[in-house]
Amino acid sequence: MTAGALLKEMRDTNPLVQCITNYVAMNIAANVLLAAGASPAMVSDAEEAGEFAGIAHALTVNIGTLSEPFVEGMRAAIAGAQAAGKPWVLDPVACQATGLRRRVSAELLALKPTVVRGNASEILSLAGEASRGQGVDGRDGVEAAEAAARALARQTGGVVAVTGAVDFVTDGSRAVRIGGGSPWMPLNTALGCSLTCLCGAYVGLGGDPFQATVAALSHYAVAGSHAHEGAAGPGSFAPRFLDALHALTPEALDAGADLRVLEDAA
Repeated sequence: MTAGALLKEMRDTNPLVQCITNYVAMNIAANVLLAAGASPAMVSDAEEAGEFAGIAHALTVNIGTLSEPFVEGMRAAIAGAQAAGKPWVLDPVACQATGLRRRVSAELLALKPTVVRGNASEILSLAGEASRGQGVDGRDGVEAAEAAARALARQTGGVVAVTGAVDFVTDGSRAVRIGGGSPWMPLNTALGCSLTCLCGAYVGLGGDPFQATVAALSHYAVAGSHAHEGAAGPGSFAPRFLDALHALTPEALDAGADLRVLEDAA
């Protein structure tokens, strides 16, 4: 299916996405999902997270603001999602920065996420390679992490998305680069975290996770390109981006998506 066809299906379905994300990202991620056509739920407490994961179409897990209660909620939610056969997406924010982040991200990766989405530094670190990341800021180029992404995808049996100026998505055999977006996007906090939640909305449709991830990243990139037109800087870009996510039609998405297919196992 094309990205445009999946966008139409996503809006028709209005998938419920359980977002265990960091405190900085919660409001922004919820607005991004609503604008795009999905339904967010920020349910993270261990007492209900597992039960809720069985209700949601998909789960997203972001380790940006770690604490033990958050980690317990993540474990419960992942177990609930897996028991219900629901997909889940991992965002290993700054997984290279501290021992706690390295331990938690390794534990969660071993639980076989449907999709891993991160910047190049995070993907390199998750694959056990050296990175130049500083805190949450990725300082490695996307192409430097492409081999690591392929290896991670083969390890998990899922999809790995490396996001940056030109995104890279692979399932270990197929691979696509996605252009577009805006240089103002990295200057708006939590847009990457929100993209992880949007990946959840698309994979929650139940189709091919690779195609779904490509569609989510394409939706983001084309909307970012549209929002960039007329924006004077990161402040004026932010509301324009939400408007662009909402206004983008399936036809405009297919026409504007900048995709370069690198490999296809088929």
